[in-house]
Amino acid sequence: MNTEKYIALLQELKPYGAKLVAVSKTKPVADILELYNLGQRIFGENKVQEVLQKQPLLPAGIEWHLIGHLQTNKVKQVIPFAAMIHSVDSLKLLAEINKQAAKSSRVVNCLLQIFIADEETKFGLSEEELRSLLQSDEFKAMKNIRICGLMGMASNTNEEQKIAAEFGRLQRLFTTIKKQYFATEDYFKELSIGMSSDYKIALKHGATLIRLGSVIFGERRERPDAV
Repeated sequence: MNTEKYIALLQELKPYGAKLVAVSKTKPVADILELYNLGQRIFGENKVQEVLQKQPLLPAGIEWHLIGHLQTNKVKQVIPFAAMIHSVDSLKLLAEINKQAAKSSRVVNCLLQIFIADEETKFGLSEEELRSLLQSDEFKAMKNIRICGLMGMASNTNEEQKIAAEFGRLQRLFTTIKKQYFATEDYFKELSIGMSSDYKIALKHGATLIRLGSVIFGERRERPDAV
């Protein structure tokens, strides 16, 4: 782990008011604990099985963020401890989160994932699907979820103008959705964009949560080593 780089990143994010989500997928408990001891509290995991292995072995003060594609049949496993789910990409998934959260007497913070990339392999709602979800009676009846903002993943490209355009569209959509649906809700404030390759561009487009892994921990391993 690059401690000096981590400290420098925190200073880089400070003027923007953005928070760091340390992406710990495939990283061992020892590396996560080292970063925790430096003061990092928000950690992002992609795979449910992996976070289930790590979570009991690490301090209760960690805020676990689920940032990968989440299947509905895995929701109940993470509800007891998930601080935020970034990757809500359907009404069906949101309904399951609400259902399982109610069973645990929790209100779970969620971000709605928006499809902004020029890649079919990425997940997310279109703007039309987003509005349909927010206007639905089913959504309005949900009491155990809290929509805290939007999440998006830019195209995997070196074209900075393309990435900036994608982040820019999502930033404008965030502002519009905030005004139209969450104008009085202080909790709708998060824009989760930017990873190790494009976070500098994301910061210029209103990112409040930056998801960084390799830039802190080094390149990820081929196989997870949870313990």
